[in-house]
Amino acid sequence: MAMEITQLLLNAQSIDAAVRKHAEENLKQFQDQNLPGFLLSLSGELANEEKPVDSRKLAGLVIKNTLDAKEQQRKTELAQRWLSLDASVKAQVKSCLLQTLSSPVLDASSTASQVIAKLAGIELPLKHWPELIGALLSNIHQLQPHVKQATLDTLGYLCEEVSPDVVDQDQVNKILTAVVQGMNASEGNNDVRLAATRALYNALGFAQANFSNDMERDYIMRVVCEATLSPEVKIRQAAFECLVAISSTYYNKLASYMQDIFAITAKAVREDEEPVALQAIEFWSSICDEEIEILDDYGCDFTADSDIPSFCFIRQALPALVPMLLETLLKQEEDQDQDEGAWNIAMAGGTCMGLVARTVGDDIVPLVMPFIEVNITKTDWRQREAATYAFGSILEGPSPEKLTSIVNLALNFLLSALMTDPNNQVKDTTAWTLGRIFEFMHGSAVETQVITHENCQQILTVLLHSMKDVPNVAEKACGALYYLAQGYEDVGSASPLSPFFQDIIQALLTVTHREDAGESRLRTAAYESLNEVVRCSTEETSPTVLQLVPVLMTELQQTLEAQKLTSDEREKQNLLQGLLCGCLHVLIQKLGSAESTKFMLMQYADQMMDLFLRVFTCRNAVVHEEAMLAIGALVYASGPNFVKYMQGFYPYLEMGLQNFEDYQVCAITVGVVGDLCRALEVKILPFCDGIMTHLLKDLSSNQLHRSVKPPIFSCFGDIAIAIGENFEKYIIYAMPMLQSAADLSAHAAAADDEMLDYTNQLRNGILEAYTGIFQGFKNSPKSQLLLPYSPHILQFLDSLYNEKDMDDTVMKNAIGVLGDLADTLGTNAGPLINQSASSKVFLEECLSSNDQLIKASAEWAKVAVTRAISA
Repeated sequence: MAMEITQLLLNAQSIDAAVRKHAEENLKQFQDQNLPGFLLSLSGELANEEKPVDSRKLAGLVIKNTLDAKEQQRKTELAQRWLSLDASVKAQVKSCLLQTLSSPVLDASSTASQVIAKLAGIELPLKHWPELIGALLSNIHQLQPHVKQATLDTLGYLCEEVSPDVVDQDQVNKILTAVVQGMNASEGNNDVRLAATRALYNALGFAQANFSNDMERDYIMRVVCEATLSPEVKIRQAAFECLVAISSTYYNKLASYMQDIFAITAKAVREDEEPVALQAIEFWSSICDEEIEILDDYGCDFTADSDIPSFCFIRQALPALVPMLLETLLKQEEDQDQDEGAWNIAMAGGTCMGLVARTVGDDIVPLVMPFIEVNITKTDWRQREAATYAFGSILEGPSPEKLTSIVNLALNFLLSALMTDPNNQVKDTTAWTLGRIFEFMHGSAVETQVITHENCQQILTVLLHSMKDVPNVAEKACGALYYLAQGYEDVGSASPLSPFFQDIIQALLTVTHREDAGESRLRTAAYESLNEVVRCSTEETSPTVLQLVPVLMTELQQTLEAQKLTSDEREKQNLLQGLLCGCLHVLIQKLGSAESTKFMLMQYADQMMDLFLRVFTCRNAVVHEEAMLAIGALVYASGPNFVKYMQGFYPYLEMGLQNFEDYQVCAITVGVVGDLCRALEVKILPFCDGIMTHLLKDLSSNQLHRSVKPPIFSCFGDIAIAIGENFEKYIIYAMPMLQSAADLSAHAAAADDEMLDYTNQLRNGILEAYTGIFQGFKNSPKSQLLLPYSPHILQFLDSLYNEKDMDDTVMKNAIGVLGDLADTLGTNAGPLINQSASSKVFLEECLSSNDQLIKASAEWAKVAVTRAISA
């Protein structure tokens, strides 16, 4: 087989599908039957200068695919498989890869760089391949530029794959020295400088110690800033990308460089080519992100001594930064559409302007208003559009008091422009700006209202008219209507939209049927707006809302009857099915939540359920999500009567619980199980064996996404409450699972905020399970079955208290579990609680909490605990 590897690799790239498939099958067979020989053949192919470029490149990519995968479980399996190979095989493969870095064939050396980095990600954390970094650094001293380039690429990829704590500081220093020297203008070779600049981008996470040293930081910053002035566009772009990364990673080290950076970025934004200018703008957007996060975390309480002080770079730069950004708004492209994936200087500038407004609040308004006033009525569409975009961009951040008078003056002008401006881009931006006004200046949370009963009719007239405009303008008009409706969510029994409700619904349905509704995500925007209008509607419009149910059911049925569709048509059909199921979900929630409309809704329940089950036959995760959510709403509305649908629905419930690949579907299905338990109560019992089997399998599987595990644990509690002491048969399976997860979550080392959030979600799921199980067995003689597990549960609560990293919800649920344990086990709980290391201290702490939910839970728990101890 080794003799044939070249031809197999070439055949695997053949335009002839049959030849290609046969070659792929042979390669797979070779890999499965003799992995060491397979890897040796591929690495030899990659290193052989006499072989064709195409076969060498594919050889490297195939090796890479034997080492790495997107899914974490598969990635771990592949790493273990590599590590289990004979040491001599691994040494030969690695030798070939390092040899290939010297190849003058860029495709071969570049592929070898990526493979070496993947191997480094596997081996360096285990202290294997200690000579690798030294070997790479020795390559940097080679005279041939192509060897330096490939080696710098490798160092960059390596820094991307390997955690900084895996490489000792001495090697980090040498890597950074090699990279920064490669960036120097004296290097002379642009390919080497580009590779070095890109490598620095990946290596910045390793440079904590270096950025804490003034001299080393100065040197790195000087080289990066010099690279932003390189004659080569790609080097300039890569250098600005480094500055963006530095702005977020080392924000607190930037103060002494900001004046120079402003000059560099301003020159790039005004004079450089678009890819470079975009990165220069992104630098300021990144600084905004940092300062907004600090504001969110500290409010106005931060000082120079805070852990993450704000240096107020944006506020200091404001007088020069805002004019620069305003200039970018005049650099629009013809027929630009933000929703088509295009990105240009004007869009980047407007986005940055919005972030600046959020960072500095009221101070931006006087700097932007003169630009708006000068340009808003100009004959050149670019000036009108830029002025409108500037206005829309600054609506989030400044206080309503600062903006109200300005918005009141602008509103009529904007409505008129949306109707009459001859340019579609101006109308597009105008509709978007109106949506921003409704989002930030309208609703019960806004102290000063700009939308009144008097101007509401005029606004609606303009928006409904604009829904007939070209797709991008109509889509923004739908978006504006969405926020207008949302602002009336809490108005009570009367809404200014009610008199026009029928017209609004009809206009939105008309939009969904437009032949061009597939453009600019218009159809999606119309359905989203329809959902929000329905969700925020009042009781007086219920008859119209009810009339929507059969209309949307008919449309959903029509999609299910379509035959012989092309793949493109099938994709559009799936999108429409998802949108229709989403609408029906909202309708069921709205009509099912009031007794006055629930009875009428239930007339359609059989037909709706039949449609939803038919939708499950299509193979599209998004459609399955929407249909499952709609069924969950129908379960809630139907209550115990939903039991008549269970035989037909159960196979699809099982299908959802087994859907590891589309884990969102699995998570939603778990949620529906909870809905079913609450609705059916003990009537869910005949289906519990199957449901519990699948839930336990899910928890045991390495394929399941971690986000689904907390709701599964919570679901145990829902089932236990529903079936009471019948949960007995599941205790021996559920409790060990809960104990194992509790041990892990109590002492989990939260590496970052995201991990801590997940850990607390997991704890909540476990606590909700315990609460449900205790409550399910309350007043049952079988409650004693829980006694053997109670010491561990109390240890879990002790651990949570001692770790001191609970969020408020975990604290409330934890003290609730203590109360449930005492309440259900009664006098048997007393001695256990007395032996608990921290239960009483924890209880006292919760009783004195400022959070009323925690306090209320603790007060109830105190009663139960006192009763158990003193009985």
